Amino acid sequence: MTPRHHRRPPFWLLLLLAVVGASLARASQPDFLVDAGWLEGQIKEPKTVVLEVRYFPHRHFTVGHIPGAVQVQRFRNLGDNDNPVLMRLPSRQAFQSTLRRWGIDDDSVIVLYDDARSALAARLYFLLAYYGYDMSRVKLLDGGAVEWTGFNELTTETIARAPGNVTLKPADRSLVAEWTDVYDRVVSRREAKTVLLDSRPKEMYTGQAIRHAVQGGHIPGAINIVSLDLTDAQSQKWLPLEKLARAYQGIARDATIIVYCHDGFRSALAWMQLRALGHRDVRFFNGGWSQWDRSLTLPVVEGEAPFDADYAL
Repeated sequence: MTPRHHRRPPFWLLLLLAVVGASLARASQPDFLVDAGWLEGQIKEPKTVVLEVRYFPHRHFTVGHIPGAVQVQRFRNLGDNDNPVLMRLPSRQAFQSTLRRWGIDDDSVIVLYDDARSALAARLYFLLAYYGYDMSRVKLLDGGAVEWTGFNELTTETIARAPGNVTLKPADRSLVAEWTDVYDRVVSRREAKTVLLDSRPKEMYTGQAIRHAVQGGHIPGAINIVSLDLTDAQSQKWLPLEKLARAYQGIARDATIIVYCHDGFRSALAWMQLRALGHRDVRFFNGGWSQWDRSLTLPVVEGEAPFDADYAL
């Protein structure tokens, strides 16, 4: 029997398949995520400002950073330093002064990265949105320092950037909730269309572990979805949007979602994830568990259920 010879698909078909495949890959990730290849092509552009937020800030100088990156000190630069609750949101004036010191203008392309699976950079991303920066000009390096060092070197050399002239807008209060909103809408009135989301690890939610807090447990009515679980621990990259959608599938699209964690990093990541999925009314609990916990009078629930016996009635 004469063997049959399979013809190679025509070039136009191969090209079409490649384009469709690339489009599908992009569709599985939000457009603000970029990779190291994209940053390599962008990093020398005059309008590009790279901001690094490391979990251990000294590693900016010891381990190194992406060439030209500006150090962001997550506690000092991203919170209200004059408030007893350390990580409440900074004022517009304070944050604007910080951005100008980093060399940011109104038309800068800002690239954020960290070494903590996007949770630290997410806080910075939220603040830029909160104060009205053009978010089409803000990108997140997916995989952070791990992604960059796959094919590129870090440096310990620092550069001085000329001060910027960015002018921020008044805070968008629709993006935040205060403890009074949580107490009113969730604890007291049990609004059916309001979802309180605790993005901390399960053992902190249940009260089995107490870290950086006085009490263990969660706010009455809160459900628990761990935002860091929706990133890959090894590559530090976001999971595809379809996996995020499955994790958050129990939350209605028309719900008002209030997210919180201990100090506003993991909850900022949850805020980004939910917004990327198309949830429009997502609010960041200003002060989070740090504020609720330290009041010592607001109610706390332990265990895996949103409400305990007192609040289940």
